[in-house]
Amino acid sequence: MAFVSTTQSVSTASTSKAAKPSFWEGQRLAKQKAYERQAKRKKIKLQDLTVFTQQLASMLEAGLPLVSALDALQEQTENPVFKIIIRNVKQDVSGGTAFSEATAKYPNCFPNLFVSMVEAGEASGGLANILGKVATYFEETVKLIKKVKGALTYPLVVLGMAFGLVQVLLIFVIPVFAEMFESFGRDLPAPTLMLMSVSAFMTSYKSLVLLAFIIAFVWILRKLIKTPKGRRVKDVALSKMPIVGGLLQKVALSRFCRTYSILLRSGVPILRSLEIVSNASGNTYIEIACSEISKNVSQGGQLSDTVAGIPYFPPTVKHMARAGEQTGNVDGMMNKIADFYDNEIETTVEALTSLMEPILICVLGVVIGSIVMAMFLPIFQMADVVGG
Repeated sequence: MAFVSTTQSVSTASTSKAAKPSFWEGQRLAKQKAYERQAKRKKIKLQDLTVFTQQLASMLEAGLPLVSALDALQEQTENPVFKIIIRNVKQDVSGGTAFSEATAKYPNCFPNLFVSMVEAGEASGGLANILGKVATYFEETVKLIKKVKGALTYPLVVLGMAFGLVQVLLIFVIPVFAEMFESFGRDLPAPTLMLMSVSAFMTSYKSLVLLAFIIAFVWILRKLIKTPKGRRVKDVALSKMPIVGGLLQKVALSRFCRTYSILLRSGVPILRSLEIVSNASGNTYIEIACSEISKNVSQGGQLSDTVAGIPYFPPTVKHMARAGEQTGNVDGMMNKIADFYDNEIETTVEALTSLMEPILICVLGVVIGSIVMAMFLPIFQMADVVGG
């Protein structure tokens, strides 16, 4: 009996030793658990969602079952968090849950628009067709975002490099000149003294205090902007900015018209469409407009009647919406308005890009030139400073 007990103990010990994961396996499991925790709260990029929707629509159109399509997409998705979300949705669908209900559990991944469109597709039996429309909408939205970001990337990069160069001059170069100028023993020109004071400030602990204050201010500002009142103040301030205000208005109107068009075309009720448009807009002007339109439509009014009384909507939207109502083609007209504003945005962005280049060159020339001139003024006046 003792022999048997000893053998069992050895066998149990060897089994537990074999079952103990290696270091790399433990790391992989820990990373997997971290991804699992992020699945509910991490926001998935619209680009990834666009590719997912396009491929899912193509697979369903080809006759592949939904669960099989989700299984294939899970395997080929590179984003580890998105892979887990697709896996969970697939498991819910396999268990009998509706696809729209399964995706609604992950609002940071699947927006309200996606869930509502899927729900409409399930009700009509045309899920593949609806997903194709959603994919097209997402693709247009991604293109629009890229256009706006592309216009901002160049000036931001140039300004960032210029800021870095100025910091290098203030922190490392100017102190060397300052020591040399102090040995002159005479008064220096005002621009030089001012530049030396700025350099001394940047090299002291006070600059760190200022940096900490700026970081805290930005953090508080971002928190305030997320509040309803803060969002309202932000949108009002941006709308009054020259050029930028008009561009952002066109972007908001384009998103409003295209979202409303695709929802109507997919069979989503008008009031529900306006609710989704409001949530997806990210603009307080559009949210207020959607609320007013909903009240008017629920009382039997027309979209064009309410839009005509809202200053944020230009005459183009008002007239085309009325024409769409008269011809029974509201979704088509709204889609044409969105195309019109997309073209306007592209033209404005190209004009801004071409205009920013000379402006940036002039600004950088003035800044760098002023620094160089301030540092070389004492050298130009050396004869007067030394011999005076």
